[in-house]
Amino acid sequence: MPTSPITEAAPLSLCAREPHVPADRLVAEMVPPPRFDSVRFDTYVPDPQQPSQVEAVKVLSDFASGLGGAHATGSGRRRWFSRAPKNRAPAAPRGVYLDGGYGVGKTHLLASLWHATPAAPSLKAFGTFVELTNLVGALGFQQTVQTLSGHRLLCIDEFELDDPGDTVLVSSLLSRLVEAGVALAATSNTLPGKLGEGRFASADFLREIQGLSAHFRPLRIDGEDYRHRGLPEAPPPYSDEQVTRAAYATEEASLDDFPHLLEHLAKVHPSRYGALTDGVRAVCLTDVRPVPDQSTALRLVVLADRLYDREVPVLASGLPFDRLFSEEMLNGGYRKKYFRAISRLTALARDAKPLVAQ
Repeated sequence: MPTSPITEAAPLSLCAREPHVPADRLVAEMVPPPRFDSVRFDTYVPDPQQPSQVEAVKVLSDFASGLGGAHATGSGRRRWFSRAPKNRAPAAPRGVYLDGGYGVGKTHLLASLWHATPAAPSLKAFGTFVELTNLVGALGFQQTVQTLSGHRLLCIDEFELDDPGDTVLVSSLLSRLVEAGVALAATSNTLPGKLGEGRFASADFLREIQGLSAHFRPLRIDGEDYRHRGLPEAPPPYSDEQVTRAAYATEEASLDDFPHLLEHLAKVHPSRYGALTDGVRAVCLTDVRPVPDQSTALRLVVLADRLYDREVPVLASGLPFDRLFSEEMLNGGYRKKYFRAISRLTALARDAKPLVAQ
């Protein structure tokens, strides 16, 4: 059987890219990523051994149904989000918070909620926690409030608080949006009341953290990582020669030395990591080695998320992805982020296996 011909053009290089993303693109791209374009509640396959997964579908379906009618700030506002009269008990939380481990389908369910909510796409926003804070950085706090206050639903994936500044910022933002009648939905691996735990002196910001928790009804989703259910182990790393050859043989693939890519990520704002991968159909990396420090590791986590969202396979030489982060990192406050990155990069490594066979 003839092999695929080597393309004449050299591979792309992520290190050669310095994308500039206008603020209006950040807003327009607040929709479920391509990987979740077609997901719906009826395409979610609950684990029969995990009743909480079945329950989550029902709760979120009902939640979506309750978001119909006129805009939340208008006269047709539904009772879920109307202000309670002074003589009534405080209103129930105006959001739902999906808590569970890696790969139990939280993002699938969150995207399904976005799709099921009866509102035009321009009245719904979907983004990761990092993308939300980056939006505030691009637009400013007041402009972000003004822009998102016109929405019926805000979905926040991977809700994590990494520093006190983010805690105060997001607490203030969500409080303003809830006052405007915006419904909230979020996913995380950490219960709302424990956000920030192990990362900074969260006790000093307990009021803000408790304020965030009050906006959500926690919904626990149990189960094992679906990315490893019945799937083969991730392929071992390839040789530099195999990776390079695959990069040249694959149209619109990128080829970069891993240490140099890590250095380049420090020069690009994380809000632009999605744009960094525009038009890239496969990422090829040589000389994968342990990440040297926590700041670099957190940047790599964001890149892994963007690659996973866009279903970009990752072919690599060097160390396997489960050895990227030191034991100290995996036992520290950001361990859940690192385990998510390992899980996602492993899935993308599986996706890249056919590239070597070309």
